[in-house]
Amino acid sequence: MATVGFTLTFWAWNLISPLGSWYGDRLSLSSFQQSLLVAVPVLVGSVGRIPAGALTDRYGAKLMFPLVSALTVVPVLLLVLVKDSYGLMLAVAFLLGLGGTTFAIGVPLVNSWFPPVKRGFALGVFGMGMGGVALSGYFTPRIAKHGENLPFVVVAIALAGYAVLAALLISDRPDRPVPAASLGRRLGQAGRLRVTWELSALYAIGFGGIVAFGVYLPTYLKTWYALDPTDAGTKAAGFALVTVVFRPFGGWLSDRLHPALVTAAALAVVALLAIVQAFDPPLDPGGTVALLIMAAGLGTASGSVFALVSQVTPQAQVGSVTGIVGAMGGLGGFVPPLVMGAIYSAKGSYSIGFMLLSDLALAGCVYAYGRMRTLRADEGGDGNGRDGGAGDAGPADVSKVAARRT
Repeated sequence: MATVGFTLTFWAWNLISPLGSWYGDRLSLSSFQQSLLVAVPVLVGSVGRIPAGALTDRYGAKLMFPLVSALTVVPVLLLVLVKDSYGLMLAVAFLLGLGGTTFAIGVPLVNSWFPPVKRGFALGVFGMGMGGVALSGYFTPRIAKHGENLPFVVVAIALAGYAVLAALLISDRPDRPVPAASLGRRLGQAGRLRVTWELSALYAIGFGGIVAFGVYLPTYLKTWYALDPTDAGTKAAGFALVTVVFRPFGGWLSDRLHPALVTAAALAVVALLAIVQAFDPPLDPGGTVALLIMAAGLGTASGSVFALVSQVTPQAQVGSVTGIVGAMGGLGGFVPPLVMGAIYSAKGSYSIGFMLLSDLALAGCVYAYGRMRTLRADEGGDGNGRDGGAGDAGPADVSKVAARRT
């Protein structure tokens, strides 16, 4: 149920992107204006994960999942009414960001039901819900051919139906720890954990890259390779599908190796292929192969980073830490579309953008291998040896698991 909800809300979160070029033509938008339109939901959905995760720690996913799903119906239906005004589109895009917050709701739910040695794969399966981006890229433009308002109606009905099912079928673990501290204090405690920010940086590269490609790849393919919107959306959906498949693979592999090693290897692959794409190879086959291998690397890294989160975060703080890490991942996807649009407007090329991605991925690879591969549960605190428990297994148990994997 968590994965289905994540999928549907991510589809809603990404509704504007597959139609970005259509909005651009209809409203006569510049490349930067179009990039801003598709990036606003990413920003709001990312920042919104911070309070969503903390509220899930307190009130549980049984309340938060159906509530957020039902509220997301509102901006989805508003898209039907505001398609002729850029200002109103930006306002609704802001509200649409609510759909991107469910990641921070599902992670603590799934994390609570699995022992530490199985959380990597379990969270990877849940992470497949980001396939909602692929569904949106593939189906949204095709449904729109049968009626320009039809995609929004279909998604709104699906979200409403899911909200009802989630209220009936989702169950929080009965013995889950419920924090008594205030929202601000819990977020402050999570923010003082050094590992929160280390993982945030890695997730901003891995998942941020996925989000950035998800929202901007259709525009890139249309602008640089002159594909029509439907074909561009299809190929972007293929990219997203590969990230979806490789996310549980990253979690599964992290259950057997140290997740930092998996992350370092995956980001090294991304760095190499980003350099290849910076030289603007023909789309068939060079560009397609480079983009798909990058997708595999980004998907694997996303799964392995959250396998590491599940090892070194106290169970009562998983939602808060997830909210911050997830927010940084989403913010990592907010900036690149704006940068790519600005670079193309200024230089008429995307090569600089891909080289920047390569530099970031290489930096993440070096840090994951040099620092994170030696991390233990009792070293994930605030730098002073405090607060390093992981789930309900206790620091000693997780240290044994980590030592075995290393």
